Amino acid sequence: MKIKLPLAGILLGLTLAATSALAVESSAPSIIPQPQKMELRAGTFRLAADTKIVAGLKSLPTAEQMAATLRQSTGYALKIERLAAAHSRTNCILLTLSGASTNLGAEGYELTVAPEAVVIRASTEAGLFYGAQTLLQLLPPEIFSTNPATNVDWQMSCVRIEDWPRFPWRGLMLDVSRHFYNKAEVETILDTMALHKLNTFHWHLTDDHGWRIEIKKYPKLTQVGAWRAGVGFNLDPHATTAYGPDGRYGGFYTQDDIREVVNYAAARHITIVPEIEMPGHASAALAAYPQYSCTGGPFEVALQGGVFKGIYNPANEATFDFLEDVLTEVFQLFPGKYVHIGGDEVPKDTWKNSPDCQALMKREGLKSEEELQSWFVRRIEKFISAHHRAMIGWSEILQGGLAQNAAVMDWIGGGAEAASTGHNVVMTPTDFCYLDQYQSTNHAAEPYAIGGYISLAQTYSFDPVPTNLPPQYEAFVLGGQGNLWTEYIPNLKYAEYMIFPRETALAEIDWSPASGRSFTDFVRRLQVQYQRFDKLGVNYRRTPAGPD
Repeated sequence: MKIKLPLAGILLGLTLAATSALAVESSAPSIIPQPQKMELRAGTFRLAADTKIVAGLKSLPTAEQMAATLRQSTGYALKIERLAAAHSRTNCILLTLSGASTNLGAEGYELTVAPEAVVIRASTEAGLFYGAQTLLQLLPPEIFSTNPATNVDWQMSCVRIEDWPRFPWRGLMLDVSRHFYNKAEVETILDTMALHKLNTFHWHLTDDHGWRIEIKKYPKLTQVGAWRAGVGFNLDPHATTAYGPDGRYGGFYTQDDIREVVNYAAARHITIVPEIEMPGHASAALAAYPQYSCTGGPFEVALQGGVFKGIYNPANEATFDFLEDVLTEVFQLFPGKYVHIGGDEVPKDTWKNSPDCQALMKREGLKSEEELQSWFVRRIEKFISAHHRAMIGWSEILQGGLAQNAAVMDWIGGGAEAASTGHNVVMTPTDFCYLDQYQSTNHAAEPYAIGGYISLAQTYSFDPVPTNLPPQYEAFVLGGQGNLWTEYIPNLKYAEYMIFPRETALAEIDWSPASGRSFTDFVRRLQVQYQRFDKLGVNYRRTPAGPD
């Protein structure tokens, strides 16, 4: 185990496969996620100070990223040459968008390491980037050092790899509402996502306990909704440093912060999916603008981590004006296809006790509060679709009927139902993907968590395709995602400990082939991944192979 501290202390010619490479050979490269096809060949390539990186014009950003990473750990200032002007194709790492197999898809790549040169081919920049991540994992773990490492032989085994992801959505969700993670901390998480070839960062920006995104038209959302009196959740106030000058706890991202993080993610081929919760989990917003609630408040108790019933009033037309204004600014900040609207755990008794909501239900012919929620979600979905985006929400948006173009993020069921009716689905069930649960049955030996128990082996046994889904609908399953809810996780090192290595397992599940998967071999490769984490300064739980 990497740490056993209380919360305050946490602040600190051999063919390995034809269609997959899941052998347990100790000599096999420790690549995570495991490539689709890998052949180990004779010889090695040695990286030296005079090695060149050769790239086409469009591939220069990937070449520059690679050069920066290699310089940091080796001290070599590798020269980058334009492909058209390169005089030699030896002692070089060649990045090219020409000649790659058309079967690799938009994110696939070919990587050939020979004694005289390394070649990465792909049809897209994303593919080249993922090929570069694999190349780094062929080198000694010291390649991830943040300072020049000495006495390291920078050589890699000769291999031939053809690789592509199993799923297009390979995600991680970070809840920053309960506890605020600053821009640099979010970017640190994006870096570790890139190492694992994850491509979707689900940013849970609003909830009952904090509103984290600046909305120019509604400044009180961050002036009021981003702060509370203390850390809450019975946590040690010193377990976090997210305090403002006035002593209030919280924080928010300015729109400039958001743009910087979006660009940082894009450079690593990660799309950010923002979550703006509605119609429930709205206490932070309603503490700032109570006129959009059914009761008028008070909502401040939720900001302290207490009981909450923050729910928007669908019978007030101004509520939708407010939400549409918020979403319009969100669209301007996030260029990705999907916008997450939450939709989970709506306290419908508030609507049941509201004469205005009951009158609305009667006018619209709605028979239940579940149908009222569906009516609310459908209206928001039409607005999102009109702006050429797609709405995604938690399992509960199925209640009362699913909006026409909505996608479902399944955490408590309904994924197979949604996929079988032609809706896109991201699978993130609580039994496998909820990273806030304990990693051991011995809770006393672990940092405080929300409860439950999900071992690394259990996470690795997950498959995003529901067993009861007919094969003709499997294409609607976009992939899987790990979720980190942060009620009891108030700082980055604690977050990393809860994320890794379980998210490492999910990354392999989302990328690598399902057939022939081996937990034993994954654990073998994970021992080298731990060394990479050490060099990167990433915290993690060193999980034993057996039950714990």
